[in-house]
Amino acid sequence: MAVKLTRWIVALAISGLMMAFVLAGAAKAQEAAGDWNGRIHLPTGDHRIAVEITAKPGGGYAGRVESPDVRGTGTDLDEVRVADGRLTFSVPSIRATYQGRWDAAASAWVGEWSQGAVFPLTLAKGVLAAGPTVAGLDGDWEGAVAGPVAKLRIVVHIRTGRFGTTALMDSPDQLAYGIVLEQLARDGDKISFLQSAIHGSYAGVVSADGKTIAGAWTQGTALPLILTKTDRAAAKRPQTPVKPYPYREEDVAFDSAPGVRLAGTLTLPPGKGPFPAAVLITGSGPQDRDETLLGHKPFLVIADRLTRDGIAVLRYDDRGFGKSTGDFAKALTTDFAVDAAAGVAFLRKRSDIDAARVGLIGHSEGGLVAPMVAAKDRKLGFVVLLAGPGAPLSEVLAAQRLALGPGMGIGPKALAASQTVMDHAVAAMRGARNDAEAEARVAAVLTAEGAPLGISPAVAAAQAKQLSSGWMRGLLTYDPRPTLAQVRAPILAVNGSKDLQVPMKQNLDGIRAATKDNRDVTIVELPGLNHLLQTAPTGAVGEYADIEETVAPIALDTISGWIVKHTRRR
Repeated sequence: MAVKLTRWIVALAISGLMMAFVLAGAAKAQEAAGDWNGRIHLPTGDHRIAVEITAKPGGGYAGRVESPDVRGTGTDLDEVRVADGRLTFSVPSIRATYQGRWDAAASAWVGEWSQGAVFPLTLAKGVLAAGPTVAGLDGDWEGAVAGPVAKLRIVVHIRTGRFGTTALMDSPDQLAYGIVLEQLARDGDKISFLQSAIHGSYAGVVSADGKTIAGAWTQGTALPLILTKTDRAAAKRPQTPVKPYPYREEDVAFDSAPGVRLAGTLTLPPGKGPFPAAVLITGSGPQDRDETLLGHKPFLVIADRLTRDGIAVLRYDDRGFGKSTGDFAKALTTDFAVDAAAGVAFLRKRSDIDAARVGLIGHSEGGLVAPMVAAKDRKLGFVVLLAGPGAPLSEVLAAQRLALGPGMGIGPKALAASQTVMDHAVAAMRGARNDAEAEARVAAVLTAEGAPLGISPAVAAAQAKQLSSGWMRGLLTYDPRPTLAQVRAPILAVNGSKDLQVPMKQNLDGIRAATKDNRDVTIVELPGLNHLLQTAPTGAVGEYADIEETVAPIALDTISGWIVKHTRRR
């Protein structure tokens, strides 16, 4: 279960690019060439977008897109097409697409930007205007504020480029990144900025050597915050495998539901086989085949270990993400089960795979998906659940809030209040005829009851959309235990004692009880490991990026040893 499912309680959200269709008018093809600009409105601030489209000498179009409010530089467009008053293009490097129609009255392209989710984006003619330049602050600044329960780290990134000086803020302990800061200003040694969506502001004084800013962060209450300039080197990830590998690797693709073709990687041990094989199933949110998160690639690490130990492994990009086709935003957990089953079917058709020894490994939400497939497919060789839920999801999310709250600086009273609001929001959705009605009901609850918790109307609206999606509504009413009881394949369930997202005791106890009639179930409690199966100080989500270890060796030993034992030919 990704932390994003409960992030509404802290009035901070990870920036994501989203939008919705608006269609109008018609345009001539030649109107597409030139400079265009727009804004994507997010709860944590507007992201400015600059698009440059050029006509190719031999016909067709090329282009680049850039946002000064996102770290990194501009990137090339692909598949730029103009036809029948429509402009479409893709941005492969960030897995994004744009679709819009020409609105003659507005003299603009009106449409949607899609990048895992959607949000409106209107592109108007003209070069994106540059903002003000603030001298002498470029770099990364880090500090911490004392919350009601724990300290919360703050990282401010300041960059000056052709669009002026921009500032972004991260709150790693809340897994909130890329929050746009507004009105950055410097008057001599005095520094200030604000973030209106979360009602926050900062004022401080830069030191004579330019290495620290001493001031206060105000968000209802003024709290001391000293920002120190740092040199943020690339994160070390010593477990990430380096080529050449001592095994074979193939780029593969296979069909799932109509319109869904999944792209992935199959790793095969040396020799002819046939080999036992595992299909890896990712957790919540759009994930690539390596389940990449904060520089970690846990599925790549797991696949490498298993393949070295004689197990073929298939991992794939989620539908609508990476190189896979389909619409992730509209997919339900049951759709991901269809995709995983398609992966199993693909492997069984290969002569180098032993069809009787194909199994599933699901992490987090993937631990819900794997039993869905196994309950219908009695020929599966094994099922491995890594930090998978074993209790009703409403109860898991409630436990998650209680576990994560202290590390996010949220006190017991605020947690209790947020749980009450959540309960009311879920109750309001019951009986809703569709997502739109559910969204309206939730928005009304969050707007009315969230204000005392510091939830702004913009954040309430964004979170109402998340909570009312078909995927989320399905999760909130799902109990995995009846499905687990139907699984007859051997099961390994692994969780860490410091998992704060899918708490170990609640969920392993649930799996143990639900699978009591299965003769081959192994439950493993690994002390000191978090939700990603890393060796962790506390298990707080803010530690994920700081920990160099991607998957603890004891977890890799447990997973590989059990699968090798259960797939050994007798």
